[in-house]
Amino acid sequence: MFTRTAIGKWIVRIKYLIRAPPPVGFVNLLINIFNYIGIVAFAASGAFKAYEKNLDALGGIVLGSSVALAGGIIRDIFVGIFPPMNIAYLPYPTTAIIASLIAYVFYPCIYRYRNALMYADAIGLGTFAAIGAEIAVEHHLNVLGVMLLAAVTAAGGGVVRDVLANEVPIVFRQDIYATLAALGGLIYIMFYSLLGSEVAILATAIIIILTRFIIITRGFDKAYLTIRLTHGIHSKARDREQEGANPHSH
Repeated sequence: MFTRTAIGKWIVRIKYLIRAPPPVGFVNLLINIFNYIGIVAFAASGAFKAYEKNLDALGGIVLGSSVALAGGIIRDIFVGIFPPMNIAYLPYPTTAIIASLIAYVFYPCIYRYRNALMYADAIGLGTFAAIGAEIAVEHHLNVLGVMLLAAVTAAGGGVVRDVLANEVPIVFRQDIYATLAALGGLIYIMFYSLLGSEVAILATAIIIILTRFIIITRGFDKAYLTIRLTHGIHSKARDREQEGANPHSH
C-alpha cells in the first residue's frame, strides 16, 4: 500500500521531471512554439539521415534526438547548468524522440515534403540561436562567448549527427548555418543593449528566420562563397598527381 507520504514524494519527483518556468506573455509563448517547431524539424533531419544510412529505428531516434537536443546540452555544460535543460525538462526529449521515430518510420511519405521541413528547420535555427545568446548574456559572457553559444545551440546538434553518421559535418563544408547563428549572437547583443531581453530574443529569432528563408528560396546555401587560402596549393598538387599517373600524356 502506498502511504500518503510516499505518494507525495512521487508527485514531487514528477514535478521535478517536468519542471520549467511557464511561458509568460506573448513573446515567450511565441518563442516556446518556435522552439518546439525547431525540435521537430531538427529531429526529422536526423531521422532522415539514419534512414539513408540504413540504420535501424534506434539509430533514427539517436540521430534525430542528437540534432534536436545536443546543441542545447553542450551549451548548458559550457555555462555550468546541470542537469542540462534538454534532459531535465521532459517534454523536450519526449518531443524529439517521438518526432524522430515518426520521421524514420514514415520516411517514404514525409521525404517528399523535405523542402517544407527546411523552413521549419529555419525557424528552429533562429529560435535556438536566440535562446543560446540569451543564456550566454544571462551568464555574463563576452561578445565572442555570446556568438559561440548561439552557434553551438543552433548548429551543435547537426555536428553531432554527422559525426555519428561518420561524415564530415556539413556546417564545415558547404553551409552558412553556423555562421548565421553566430551572427545572431551579435544581433541579440545590439537589441538587448537598446530594448531589453524580451525584444532582443524575438528580434534575433525573426531576423535569422527571415534571413534563412531568403537563403533557402534564393538557393544561396547551394551557391555559397568561401575563402580557400590553400586552393592554389591543392590545385597544383592535384595537377602533379595527374601528371604522375599519366607520364606519357604529353
